[in-house]
Amino acid sequence: MPGVTLRFVRDPFAEELARLGMALEEMCLFAAQAMRDATTALLTADLALAEQVIARDAELDARRARCQERAQALLASPAPGAPQLRLVRAIGYCADTVERMGDLAARIAETVRSQQPRPAAPAVLLDRFGRLGELTAAMADRLTALLADPVDGMSAELDSADSAVDDLHDEILGLITASNWGENPADALAVALLARFYQRFGDQVVSVARHIELTTTGTPPR
Repeated sequence: MPGVTLRFVRDPFAEELARLGMALEEMCLFAAQAMRDATTALLTADLALAEQVIARDAELDARRARCQERAQALLASPAPGAPQLRLVRAIGYCADTVERMGDLAARIAETVRSQQPRPAAPAVLLDRFGRLGELTAAMADRLTALLADPVDGMSAELDSADSAVDDLHDEILGLITASNWGENPADALAVALLARFYQRFGDQVVSVARHIELTTTGTPPR
């Protein structure tokens, strides 16, 4: 009975592509947790936690390498069609972008370490940095869900969330460059870099969403 036989035909390419997609999702979750931990280290001046974030960044680097190796292997194997190949290429590209998200979380942790025993950010800005951490980690969590189930408008959704990150970034820069800034001017550069790390993390999330949306839906992001 041909109909029964076909139910047991395996598609190795589709199975490996699914595993590749799951690997990218796991990388996103890893980056989200790195951002949460880096922010906690920043808010509490926790050197031990900052060191953990820095050390774990090597794991995300390794995951990126494995993901791209698997993508290259798929590109070299027989594929059912051009859409699947485009998706493989997109995942390989996005793995590199997600790895940079982890790098940005590690940069925050490195700033915490370099400023010890002093806090890396003045107390007056901690609430804003806490909010930046919440927003960017939530964006990475949402990206993970959208990678599993891509939809039209996913990049616009995350771009809207990123606008709040940009606003907080600009607000922090405005405060540290104001004439009545009461903190040590020498610390302003470190604070500006911290804010920039969060802003770039959000930008990378949106970049991944744009690539995946275009590849999976065929609809150019608006």
